[in-house]
Amino acid sequence: MQANVITLAVDELNDSNTVEHVYTRADYFQNRSLYVSGDHTLEARDTLGFYRTPPKQNGNFKGTAKCSLKVSTDKLVDGVDGVSQLTSPIIGEVSFSVPVGVTSADKMIARQLLIAILDDDDVMEALMDQQLV
Repeated sequence: MQANVITLAVDELNDSNTVEHVYTRADYFQNRSLYVSGDHTLEARDTLGFYRTPPKQNGNFKGTAKCSLKVSTDKLVDGVDGVSQLTSPIIGEVSFSVPVGVTSADKMIARQLLIAILDDDDVMEALMDQQLV
């Protein structure tokens, strides 16, 4: 089980200066847990979720462990009419599918690769702002 409080050092401006984002466990279900920040309200979500699917052996293969995390933060955006405003979430998800038996070093490389991609402004701005794939 994850800790009841998770504090993340977030480099919000991608300039090596971090801001702490604190999430507290709000609910726990079988194979998933939900955390909320101090900014979370019924009108404006700010959540962090963890999910898992245990591996299932298939013949001689030990199976694949699956896990993911998801962040959801509601934001106010302008409507199509340019007058009204609507609340809609920014959602970010990361998922892993890892064969049972893979080394810790290989799993770390996979995580670090994702961090490098997410932290590369040229790649991520092209993807998120222009949907270039």
